[in-house]
Formats: sequence, C-alpha cells, structure tokens
Amino acid sequence: MNIRVLGAFGSEGPGQRPSAFLVNERTLVDAGSVAGGLPLPEQLAVEHVLLTHAHLDHLVGAAYLAETFATCDVRRAITLAGLPPVIDAVRAGVFNNTIWPDFSAIPRECPSVIYRSLDAATGYEFGNLKVTAIPVDHTVPAAGFIVHDGVSGFVYSGDTAPTEALWQAARGVPGIRAVFLECAFPNRLADLADVSRHMTPARVDRERAKLPRDVPVLIYHVKPSFAEETAEEIAKLGGEITVVEQDKTYRF
Repeated sequence: MNIRVLGAFGSEGPGQRPSAFLVNERTLVDAGSVAGGLPLPEQLAVEHVLLTHAHLDHLVGAAYLAETFATCDVRRAITLAGLPPVIDAVRAGVFNNTIWPDFSAIPRECPSVIYRSLDAATGYEFGNLKVTAIPVDHTVPAAGFIVHDGVSGFVYSGDTAPTEALWQAARGVPGIRAVFLECAFPNRLADLADVSRHMTPARVDRERAKLPRDVPVLIYHVKPSFAEETAEEIAKLGGEITVVEQDKTYRF
C-alpha cells in the first residue's frame, strides 16, 4: 500500500498544504490540497475522495478537483464519500451553486461528482480498498477511517479530540501498519484545542496506550503557525511517534 502525502498541515502556509493523503494513486483520504501537490495527469487518475468532515481544510481540494474533471473532458465522476451528515453538509454548504457549482449536475451529459454516504462502522469497497468510517469527537460531524487492502491497512484519525471508538474498532483489524493521528496545537494552547476538539502532544501521549501496538504513529494536521513548536514537543514523546513528511510516499 502506498500513501502519498499531498498535504500534511492543518491550514496553509508557504510550502505547507492542508491535509490530503493519496492511497494507491486512486483514493484520496481528505482533500485539503490536491492540485498543489499532484500534476494534472495524476489528478485525473483519482477516483474516490474520502472526507472525514466538511471543514474547508479537508475539502477545498475536492472542490477544485471536481472543476478539473468537469472541464478536462474526463467523462467520468469522482466519488465524494463520508458519513451522511458530512455529505449533506458538503452538498448544502459548498456544492450549492452559490459557494461553488453543483458538479453533481454538470456537465449535463456526464456530471463530475457523485456522492456516497457511508454508514458508521460498516465496511465499503473502494476499488481494492475496504474502508470503514468511525465517528470521532469534533465540532461538526466527523469520522476517522480504517483503510485496508486485504493485506495491510492504516488508521486515519481525522480531526478529533481524544477518542475511544476509533481505536477500539482498529484493534480488531489485522494487518494495521500505521496510525495517522492529527495534532493541531502545541501544549500551551490546550484550552483552544479543547474548544475546537483537536489534539496536542500531551494528549497524543495519553492516547498512545489506546492505539494499535507496535505500529508507527504519524502526526499530521499541525497548524503552520505552530509547526516548529509542536514538532519539538512531539519529538520529546519518543518511540514510534513522528511528524509526517509532506510529499513523502509511505509504503506499508
């Protein structure tokens, strides 16, 4: 399984792109940034976008990708998938012909977007991947994902405060090779992290006992303004916990 980090951050800064992970060249897990890290021919190879939630830093790349599919005569759609309230929010709040065109209706002869609602804790096939969405604790409806190809898999937290259901579900899945865990803020901003339902390095440290054992924990979604400070605090945790590298391809 190949996981290419198109965007590693929790917002945008110089050389820093919002969260987006391309799995096996065909499936995006979140889409905060697509075109900024992926040449056009590779963009047009994408088939599925798994959305953890409807915040812009996880979605805006999908909006531009839909426009690219509509204007490049691809003649097929990308699938935007997520929990039902996530899909409802994307349709009503973004692809609504006010904020952005409704690409589920255009081009008329072959719309460039289709939607797929995922029931929680239910496995779905996306190409050769099996994907399970597990609700997590954020300010809006949100999910983490367990993604597996039949041999190996990974857990992707999405934006979340400390959570139990996702880790409990992952413990029952064989072959988990990595955990991608968000950590938006440094420890001194713990109050802000609590209000916004995000992690800090100290919370990551407390969560480690719940995680699948003996697998690397790759930290992403660090806010660019605090990237160095947060990375230093993560480094002090030691063990298998490291900050993810943007533009790197991880192979499991």
